[in-house]
Amino acid sequence: MTEEAKTSQRQAGPAVSVVGPADGETIVLGTTRMRVLEDGSHTGHRLAIAESVLAPHTQGPPQHRHARHDEGFYIVSGTVRFTVGDEDYDATEGTLVMVPPGTPHTFANLADQPAVMLSTFTPDLYVQYFRDLQDVLADGRPLTPQANIDVMSRYATEPAIDLA
Repeated sequence: MTEEAKTSQRQAGPAVSVVGPADGETIVLGTTRMRVLEDGSHTGHRLAIAESVLAPHTQGPPQHRHARHDEGFYIVSGTVRFTVGDEDYDATEGTLVMVPPGTPHTFANLADQPAVMLSTFTPDLYVQYFRDLQDVLADGRPLTPQANIDVMSRYATEPAIDLA
């Protein structure tokens, strides 16, 4: 095989995705700023990844369960309080929290400093949820717990009402 043929074969595969520090889609949800690093379009929709900055004293979503995707959270800096059922876990820098389908959970930054976390969604189903929440705010509607629950229902997610 000629060198030219080898080179063209290597380039025939899927393109590598590179997202720089200032790149990615930004979604702002109140005091939380999310940067979508991978929305699933480069992974065959198997995986999405987002970086979130939670301002001090930021409450997360109502406790909820996902029926069709795993969610992972890697704490880059700060402390994030995860509530799983009726148990609280304070996850600090370097901690990974994996939430399988069906597990009730929520999170919050109760500290006086911002917290940064990387989140994974497998499959990528849930990225559109965050876009839809941003649309609620852009339309001038408040992001109430009920508005959040209404949007969740579009993505195989339900509130953990038995724990409310």
